[in-house]
Order: sequence, then structure tokens, then C-alpha cells
Amino acid sequence: MATGPGITVTVAWSPGPRQVESRQLQLPAGSTLAAALVAAGLDEPAPGLLGVWGRKAEVGQVLRDGDRVELYRPLRVDPKRARRERFGRQGARSAGLFAQRRPGAKPGY
Repeated sequence: MATGPGITVTVAWSPGPRQVESRQLQLPAGSTLAAALVAAGLDEPAPGLLGVWGRKAEVGQVLRDGDRVELYRPLRVDPKRARRERFGRQGARSAGLFAQRRPGAKPGY
């Protein structure tokens, strides 16, 4: 790691549904994503489940001042499948953009 002024990064993760925790850390300049995880007291997650400001990142990526490191939980359900199931439960008439039309309105408006 390089010597010199430190950087401030935020490490954010979600331990469960509708829960978000974060820690703001002071690290030496030139610190990597792995160093931020160790400083936050978190185990290193599986590859591909890390990001910086919503973009996929690797553990060796060097962080900059103000970065937000994010740990992502794996998806439990495929989003496309979940949408199909919701639509199936709602039915074709009660879902969609034009489901709630005013009485007497033309179709599609």
C-alpha cells in the first residue's frame, strides 16, 4: 500500500431482507477492496458478489476516496420467474399499464 494521506470509504451490506448496514472507514491511500472488507470485520464473499458504487468489482481493486463498497447477497429467485408468478396470480385483466381505464375510455388510453 502506498503511504500518504488516507482515504474514507463506506462499506455497505445487507444481512437480510429490508436490512442495510454500513460502516465508514479510514484507510491508507492505495488500499484495496479486500483491505476494506478486513477493516470492516467482514469475511471475504464469493467472487462476483462485490461492487463499488453498483458496479461489479474484484477484491484486488484499488479504492479511491469516497468510494462505496457494496456486498451483494445472491438472488433466491430469478427476477423473470418471480414476475411471471406475480402476473399469474393477478390475472391478465388486473395487471398492466392499461388495466385501470376510465369508464367509456378508448382501449389503450
